[in-house]
Order: sequence, then C-alpha cells, then structure tokens
Amino acid sequence: MTTLWDTNGSAVVKELAAQRRTGGAVLSGVALTLVVVADESRVSEAEEAATHAAESHPCRVLVVVRRQLDAPAPRLDAEVLIGGRLGPGEAVVMRMYGRLGLHAESVVLPLLAADAPVVAWWHAAPPDRLANDALAVFADRRITDSSIAGDSLAALRTRAEDYAPGDTDLAWTRCTSWRATLASTLDSVSGRRGEPVRVEAGRIEGDPKNPTAQLLAGWLSSRCGCAIAVEAGARTPGPSGVDSVSLKLDQKEEVRIEADRRGGAVISQPFRPDASVALPERPLGDLLSEELRRLDDDEPYSDALEAATGITGLAERSPVREHVWFDPAEADEPAPAKRKAAAKTGGS
Repeated sequence: MTTLWDTNGSAVVKELAAQRRTGGAVLSGVALTLVVVADESRVSEAEEAATHAAESHPCRVLVVVRRQLDAPAPRLDAEVLIGGRLGPGEAVVMRMYGRLGLHAESVVLPLLAADAPVVAWWHAAPPDRLANDALAVFADRRITDSSIAGDSLAALRTRAEDYAPGDTDLAWTRCTSWRATLASTLDSVSGRRGEPVRVEAGRIEGDPKNPTAQLLAGWLSSRCGCAIAVEAGARTPGPSGVDSVSLKLDQKEEVRIEADRRGGAVISQPFRPDASVALPERPLGDLLSEELRRLDDDEPYSDALEAATGITGLAERSPVREHVWFDPAEADEPAPAKRKAAAKTGGS
C-alpha cells in the first residue's frame, strides 16, 4: 500500500500503474469497476463489504470519501493498494476535501478499468437526484440503500421519483430470501394441484416503516394482482422488517411463512406437514455481491417500487441521465441550464 498525501489525480494514476508493474496485478480478469461513495463513519464497513464482493466478482474498487466540503482549499489524500486489505485486485481509497468533493469524477474517471462496466454504490445518503452526482451519471448500475436514511419510507419514495432503469436498492436485496422461499412454496402448491395457484389476498406482519417489508409487499402485489399490505405484528421483526407472510389462495387454501429467531422460518401449507427453511439475515457483503451479479435492468425491483410507492411508469423511463450541476453551498438548486453534461447510464 502507498499513501499519497495532498496529491492529485495524475499522481494517483501513475502510482497505480507503477504498482501494477511491480505487483503483477492481472487486469484481464477485472469484470467491472466498483465505485463506492461512503461517509467517513461508514468507510470500514463499506471496505469490508467491497472486499467480500470482490472475491466473487474481480473488480477495481474505488472508494470516494467526501470530507469537509467547506474546507478553504481542495485537497486529495489517496491510498493505492494492490493485493491489500481490499482484496486481491486493485483498489484506491480517496478522501476529498473542499470543492474537490463536488468534482470527484475528475479524479475517478481516469481510474476506471478500460472497457469494464461501472457500478456505483452509495454507502451514505445519496443525492435526492442522482443526476446531481456525476459518479451516478456515468455508472451502468447504481446501488443505494434506503434503510440507512433517517426516514426510510421517504427515501424509498425519493428513489421512485428519481428512478431510472439500472437503479436498485439494498433494501430490495434484503428480501431476496423471502422472495425465493415464497416462490418455491407456491410452486410446490401448484405442482401438487397440477395447475397454477392463484393468490386472492394476503398480508405481511412486520414493521410498516421498513423499506424491505414495503418492497416485499410491493413485489407480491405486482405478481399476485391483489393489494398486500404490511401490518404491525406482535413480535419485533429482524432487520428485514418481516416477521411473517400469509397468502390466501383460491380453493380456500392458505400458505403462511413465519420467521423464527434462529435464522430460519416455518412454512405452513395445505395438506403437508410444517417445514423449516433457512432464512438468515445476510451480511452487507453478501447483499452487495448479489447486486454485482447482474448488470441489466432489475425489472422486478421497478415493479415492486411502483406498487410500494404508487408511482407508476418506472420501467418506461429513459436509462439516460443528464448531469445537472448542483452546488450544496447555494441556497436553491440552480437551473439545469447552468451546467449540463449529457452522459449515458444503464449500459446504453
């Protein structure tokens, strides 16, 4: 690892090239570039998650930490690592001070791996409009996390209002195990019947203020064709915000999946004994790794987000974002005409 104090983007590029020559990093195996935007208080857990994800998805990891935007002079401190604490590949951790933090793309763009897709992940509060951040504009996929916001449901609605194909949210990824369990359970009922099963009603017991629970309800509503709400349960749910899911089927049957406190769930379905299934809470690195498996648009997420927020037409929006300059030092957001830079996202 090499630490560069009060440096610039050109020096970081040169140091990375020098370490590559001496360290023997293999760039041909890089599948993508992962740009991580993290608050200083979350840098350690962001690095740990990115390291875990890089083990399954060889990538160049670029960590951007915006610090003290009101500092009188711009400054860049960088750590350049190859085969270090951020995994076997190449990584650069950049702490930006002053106005440089508003132009992070000027340092990040020259560091992107050639011809590799770019995924941007905010382990911090993202801007209300991702187009205000150039790091989002040139990314093929954008990962946010509504669950870390002070008002998670308001953050979820903001993501729907600002949605473009290629966006996703780790609050959505947290319900993957629930979705897989529900789908396999309904498939087993359909297989026993010999015909498709139809869901007529249902409910989720858990935390109505949890975005994961709301997105799970949205996914069920969009797939089943009936409104499914999140109701406060008698027990305190885990981080996913879901304690149980009950679905009323046609032919007066009911399926219920209830989480236990041992990292599993009990499945109750017609004409079969209760069964147990693993349903553990997944670490952040697993969630990030799952999102890096796909670079296309996540249509089930947009459907779930529509149903959860009531904002329609998400999948029909353009995947192309236009950079809209925004200076947080100004009282009001300036008109988009002040500075625009057209760029593609979503792999277009």
